[in-house]
Amino acid sequence: MLLFDPMYFILILPALLLASWAQSKVKGAFAKNSNIRSSRNVSGAEVARNLLDRAGLREVAVEPLNTGGLGDHYDPRHRTIRLSPDVYGGTSLAALGVAAHEAGHALQHAGGYFWLGIRNAIIPVSQFGSRLAFPLFFVGLLFQGEMLMTIGIAFFALAVGFQLITLPVEYNASSRAIGLLESEGFVTSSEIPAVREVLDAAALTYLAAALMAVMQLIYLLTLRGRRR
Repeated sequence: MLLFDPMYFILILPALLLASWAQSKVKGAFAKNSNIRSSRNVSGAEVARNLLDRAGLREVAVEPLNTGGLGDHYDPRHRTIRLSPDVYGGTSLAALGVAAHEAGHALQHAGGYFWLGIRNAIIPVSQFGSRLAFPLFFVGLLFQGEMLMTIGIAFFALAVGFQLITLPVEYNASSRAIGLLESEGFVTSSEIPAVREVLDAAALTYLAAALMAVMQLIYLLTLRGRRR
């Protein structure tokens, strides 16, 4: 059992704990700052729409999500920002930060931001690779198939690459969001720390996911090395 492997505890469990802590931190930061209404009293949807229009991106739609929870995202294929109900109609500093962050992704797309282009290009390959990586690797591990293990590791490395490329994309979108909110007058300088707290907590989840992926890749390499 892998769970009884000391190397598993050394590599994987710390990353799992970090990911769990990051998730609780982002939920806590959003809940805390959802109770702080912005001085401008505008909604997340209004902020996103305004920022897009000022950038000349009137073709990018802003739509509400029908699902609960935080599922906010920018869809580059359909040029659409989709916001959760609390963000779409919310007037809190948390809502404005998340909406501006997604608008930041739309601006990245329109401006040809390098890392976003790379990430979008490898999404299909990384998704395909992540689905096949572990089945191939563990079949190879079970039947001592060196080639299958190597292919599985190569596929998973693509997924790791995706996670790593996501980091500059997300941090850049958050940086754009904070700058735009302040420069366009949607938040005051005294409100910026609350917005930053939400976006920094969200960025931490991406950092934890990247660390988890790297640790998993190292673990797979370790397991393969033992079979030689």
